[in-house]
Amino acid sequence: MEFEEQELQRQGFVEAFRSTEVHNAIRKGAIGRIAVMYVEWADASLQEIVVPWYVIEPPADGLKFSASLAGHSILRGRHMSISSAIDFGVLKLRESQVHASRQVIDISGDGVNNQGRMVTKARDEAIAQDITINGLPIMLKRPNPDGSGLESLDRYFRECVIGGSGAFLIPLRTRSHFAEAIREKIVREVVDLPQFQSLNQLARDDRSRCFHDPCSEEGSFC
Repeated sequence: MEFEEQELQRQGFVEAFRSTEVHNAIRKGAIGRIAVMYVEWADASLQEIVVPWYVIEPPADGLKFSASLAGHSILRGRHMSISSAIDFGVLKLRESQVHASRQVIDISGDGVNNQGRMVTKARDEAIAQDITINGLPIMLKRPNPDGSGLESLDRYFRECVIGGSGAFLIPLRTRSHFAEAIREKIVREVVDLPQFQSLNQLARDDRSRCFHDPCSEEGSFC
């Protein structure tokens, strides 16, 4: 991701956890609180916990989480291993001492899986553990001049990345949309409204649909 996109993404989450809209959604949720960990990632070996598990009972805790997030430097990396990010999220959910009624991994990025194992394998293993994966595809500049991105990145995320009970994605196409979209995403996850269509994606023949993934051949490891 370009640094500008990373800044917009980080600031979007900072503003979201400061917002009354998110605070109210958490308060009105099933148990009135959520646990959040914020992770930044790049290649298959680079995942950094920016803010460790934090239980938010708004508004005070949301403001503290937001301040902690704003105070950290932004991780920079060259490659994009969505599969390793999912695997890392699954591991941290399993290690967590928090007992949650629902587990969700959010994946945001501006390109496709270009390192690590097949992203569909990581996705399906997470779904099998009753974990939902939601997506925020960043589509400010489509296609990328270096060929690393897709004009239809939202379709790639829909078909190859997200899955599980109630899974959804929100494409980010303009700079002004970041904060609003991230607030909407968090509210939807917390409220878990029944009208949002459930999307359970398990492995079929993903090669035709996920052909953009350089790691999409059986047995490959990039």
